[in-house]
Amino acid sequence: MEVSLSFCFVVLSTLLAIWLLKLFVSGGNTKPKKSLKPPGPWTLPIIGSLHHLISTLPHHKIRELSRRHGPVMSIKLGEVPVVVISSAEAAELVLKTNDPLFGSRPSSPTMEIATRGGKGIVLAPYGERWRQVRKVCTVELLSAKQVKRMEGIRTKELGNLLRFITESSRDGATINVSDKVASLTNHLVTVGVFGGKFTRQDEYLHELDKTMELISGFALLDLFPSWWLLRWISNSERHVRRSCRRLEGMVADIVNERKAVRAASYSARSTDDEDLLDVLLRLQEEDSLAFTLTTEIIGAVLSDIFGAATHTTSSVLEWTMSELVNHPEAMSRAQLEVRKVLGEGRSVINNFDLAELPFIRMVIKETLRMHPPAPLLPRLTREDSKIMGYDLLEGTNVCINVFAISRDPKYWENPEEFKPERFENINKDYYGTHFDFTPFGAGRRQCPGIQFSSSVMEVILANLLYHFDWMLPDGASIDMSEKFGLAVGKKHALKLKAIPYVVKSHAAEATQ
Repeated sequence: MEVSLSFCFVVLSTLLAIWLLKLFVSGGNTKPKKSLKPPGPWTLPIIGSLHHLISTLPHHKIRELSRRHGPVMSIKLGEVPVVVISSAEAAELVLKTNDPLFGSRPSSPTMEIATRGGKGIVLAPYGERWRQVRKVCTVELLSAKQVKRMEGIRTKELGNLLRFITESSRDGATINVSDKVASLTNHLVTVGVFGGKFTRQDEYLHELDKTMELISGFALLDLFPSWWLLRWISNSERHVRRSCRRLEGMVADIVNERKAVRAASYSARSTDDEDLLDVLLRLQEEDSLAFTLTTEIIGAVLSDIFGAATHTTSSVLEWTMSELVNHPEAMSRAQLEVRKVLGEGRSVINNFDLAELPFIRMVIKETLRMHPPAPLLPRLTREDSKIMGYDLLEGTNVCINVFAISRDPKYWENPEEFKPERFENINKDYYGTHFDFTPFGAGRRQCPGIQFSSSVMEVILANLLYHFDWMLPDGASIDMSEKFGLAVGKKHALKLKAIPYVVKSHAAEATQ
């Protein structure tokens, strides 16, 4: 959105006036605490370190600053102090050694609105309610019955996508891979969370995307949360509130509709085919948790799971396909593996085939290393603590720069090169035990859907590579620019041409 220079001048003048007033009221002096603060770049009055982040993506610029100021660095985003962690050793101290002290996540005025005051999973304060809700979601998304229930739906949805690509390829059409992968991911997560397509689904997804877009940038209100006057200057809070009210209304309709279905079929009800919404409603009816599971909490949990799973999975897949097209040797090796291992005449590759596809997993790992969906992992200190000799006070915002660590030559040879084969000789996974490779986080706040997302990514990729050869449209190239948000995706959609793979023996038979 274009903002006039005069408006910017008015805003900055107002902020300066408020700052001077606060300085005057406080007498211009505060008693410094005797603590060793992490070093950091020079700051300006009012805006803090924001001038350092202009014109580039935050995780890139913060990596550059950390190279100068060290693996534990202080910056100030407006009036919000942040400590940035940029080494595996420091990350281990935060995510493992002192994990309980960093068990919460920071919030902001707009995030508080979007998460209903932290009632879901993502920003819920560390405590019993968060533990119980996380356990329910993890168990239900990863349970044997859920995997079995999902397999048939996944096969069906993948079949629909493969048929669409095949039909489009006959006309020589260009495939919007980003769009199709996002659509497939939405369908699969919808089945796991809601049991299938639901009333007002398209409207819900649109509003959820809109909300995530609103909270993904730097809002003035979040940078200066104590300055109440900004509520009148900035529209961000009003936009987020309006979007969240719409989401809450739609979720309430979904929940009420499901409650009516459950009440009508009470005697024939079975837990064998429950989706996540059914499980949460059953727990609400049983009142078996240590807290009251309100409809508002259910709505917040569903939105958190849905938003995180869909954006993360689709983002990683579009980066993976982009890297493979740019590296034809890796593409050929991945296709050779999947086609040789699985043989001829397969229609859809399923979850049970993945154990035979080690290079496919290496490709996903390398993509996650180079393009972590959440490059900056937020934490919040619950008590005063010390990291590498530096003092962090209770309530300090801490940010682990996963992007910087996973591209650090200290831990990775030729870190800027896409080389999936590097994982052949190093035993590293993304489950939070190797702190130079934590694309899904680690410790208590690790992504609860890591198994679900990783299996979906591997299955979709294997099918795309088994059934098609991929190439760029004539004269085109891949723009690898990033778009910063809650999940860092490609700035421009990936568009490719697909050539259906014909098994040689079948082709020979056709010519006889």
